[in-house]
Amino acid sequence: MTNYSKLPAILVLEDGTVFHGKAAGKIGTTTGEICFNTGTTGYQEIFTDPSYYAQIMVTTNAHIGNYGIDNEDEESKKIQIAGLVCKNYNINYSRKMADQSIQNYFEEENLVGISDIDTRSLVRHIRSKGAMNAIISSENLDVESLKAELANVPSMDGLELSSKVSTEEPYFYGDEGAPTRVAVLDLGIKKNILRNFDSRQVYAKVFPAKTSFAEMEKWNPDGYFISNGPGDPAAMDYAIQTVKDILEADKPMFGICLGHQILALANDIRTSKMHNGHRGINHPVKNIIANKCEITSQNHGFGVVAEDIKNSDKVEITHVNLNDDSIEGIRIKGKKAFSVQYHPESSPGPHDSRYLFDDFIAMIKG
Repeated sequence: MTNYSKLPAILVLEDGTVFHGKAAGKIGTTTGEICFNTGTTGYQEIFTDPSYYAQIMVTTNAHIGNYGIDNEDEESKKIQIAGLVCKNYNINYSRKMADQSIQNYFEEENLVGISDIDTRSLVRHIRSKGAMNAIISSENLDVESLKAELANVPSMDGLELSSKVSTEEPYFYGDEGAPTRVAVLDLGIKKNILRNFDSRQVYAKVFPAKTSFAEMEKWNPDGYFISNGPGDPAAMDYAIQTVKDILEADKPMFGICLGHQILALANDIRTSKMHNGHRGINHPVKNIIANKCEITSQNHGFGVVAEDIKNSDKVEITHVNLNDDSIEGIRIKGKKAFSVQYHPESSPGPHDSRYLFDDFIAMIKG
């Protein structure tokens, strides 16, 4: 392990704002859309969440790396974020079950980061100006050349990314003898979603993002799950068509996050890029069907257009965000299909919303 703690690094935002700090992880240069997560724990789950693919993550919690890296905490097979920005980068760690330090982890995974940044100032800037691209470098400190490189980075708006993180081949998860079979369309799935299915006696077959309904139907599943994932949902015609086909066949279906947006698009509900998105583990959401509030784990930069749903005769709202009134859940009238914008598998986060997995199983059996 190399100690880079005294080497300088620089962060340049698309609007020209510059932050100076210290190198973290691998020495190098990285680009992506900058976003922030307000969670107080779960940094490794954030690093490995495929929904964060091509994004530079700002962690608002003051200490990152302080409890080390445990291989069991990974949500996918590798780090998915494009880079890390943090305040205090802790190479030494305290947790006995940890396998390695964050610095070893980042070096193995070729992840470039920057620490000793005033993250409060940075987050306030992003909240005010909105999501934008950024570049981190610990090998090139020339601002003008970094700005030139950053100018060539495409906007997240219009990017199709799920096919870059999805499984290349189908695979199974759970007990083959389980009473319920669910076909999972992997748009960037987190492992804890599959764990939640397994704990509810579901045998899952996970399919690549561009798999057709006809191909999945050959397995004869009892229901379909559309996963979370990265990128702009409106750029995913293949997934929208698959969901339309599932609906036309009147099969039970549940979607989370990107899957929620795809379900909306399949029913003529538009999606739009949010000013800075929702990313954290304390977002209040009201279930307007049950008239109850739940604290949720969230990670999304796109949302569904509320006006379209209110004018739709096919879709009804089931959940709303109590911070900004954005749409957090829908169901399709006359169909066994529903979705939520947030993450009920909650890794990390509170377990308030895990009843949704039970609701899906009950729908299948009903």
